[in-house]
Amino acid sequence: MAKTFVVACGGTGGHVFPGLAVADELERRGHTVEVWLAGRDIESFTVGDRERKLFATGMRQISLRTLPGALRSVWRCLERLKELNPDALLAMGSYSSLPPALAAYIRRVPVVLHEANAVPGKAVEALSRYAAMTAYSFEGTEKWLHGRRVCRTGLPVRNDLCGCERFGDIPDGNFTFLVTGGSQGARRVNELVAQAMCLLKQSGSEEFYVIHQCGQADEQHLREVYQKAGVNARTCAFIREMGRAYASADFVIARAGASTCCELCLLGKPALLIPLPEAKRNHQHLNAAALMRGGGVDEGIQGELSGRSVMRYLQNKMKDPEKLAAMGAALKAMAMPDAAVRVADVMESV
Repeated sequence: MAKTFVVACGGTGGHVFPGLAVADELERRGHTVEVWLAGRDIESFTVGDRERKLFATGMRQISLRTLPGALRSVWRCLERLKELNPDALLAMGSYSSLPPALAAYIRRVPVVLHEANAVPGKAVEALSRYAAMTAYSFEGTEKWLHGRRVCRTGLPVRNDLCGCERFGDIPDGNFTFLVTGGSQGARRVNELVAQAMCLLKQSGSEEFYVIHQCGQADEQHLREVYQKAGVNARTCAFIREMGRAYASADFVIARAGASTCCELCLLGKPALLIPLPEAKRNHQHLNAAALMRGGGVDEGIQGELSGRSVMRYLQNKMKDPEKLAAMGAALKAMAMPDAAVRVADVMESV
């Protein structure tokens, strides 16, 4: 029997993309799905041009200053739930999950939470006491959720990543790096990698290419840096064809967000992960550690890295294709490619 579901996945691309993957799976099964976002500008890049039912909660990062807005957001969610009368609500974590989950609890709509990271955020930890089910991505996360109903589903990844072709303008035989700090970029990662690539060029390395997703703030500056150094690079604020970017990449340098980690596993792409030092509960380090235990990635501590140390590290990786192949195989062994199906099953079950 067809049902109506809400998928609340606002905030960053790391929350939106998994939510959209589950929404697609539920719609494929014949259900009606409305996607709830926070209403941030960055979300327009992640949703793309596809027509779907969207609702903006208006939620922002929680602070004393934004508390009145948070209460208004809860009220908006209550009003919308009254109109929709959905069978269940999926909240994909982050601050944007609070108003939808609270409103659903008040309206007695079953709530399924999903925790993307190795350690749950405060929102999921608090809300999981009242959730019908809390799904999680990484082995070991359940120890943080004592007394809750939990199940491991893995993290759904965007549907357009697999089976893509390489970018046609990359010269044959070039070793290709994909660099991403996430959907909004990461300034320190941008600086370190740009320095490393320029030094790599100066060292005499010619046959390499850089695909760099850097965020809007650094796009023009990085493009000029690469051009001045003679580095072959595709510099983008946001990569819409991420599937082709991954297909082109021999090696990835990235933050250790949960979505990035699970995408690396699905596609078997070896990587250097540089966790965000300020990440809450040090969750990016723990994400990277989970993949390191399997042998698929290396972790770089941001404060200990320099452009030259990153350049030397990348040189060594370029010279060792057997090691890269082993890292890629280790990542694929950790993948849960049916995560969206598993989460959709949970939604139907509650």
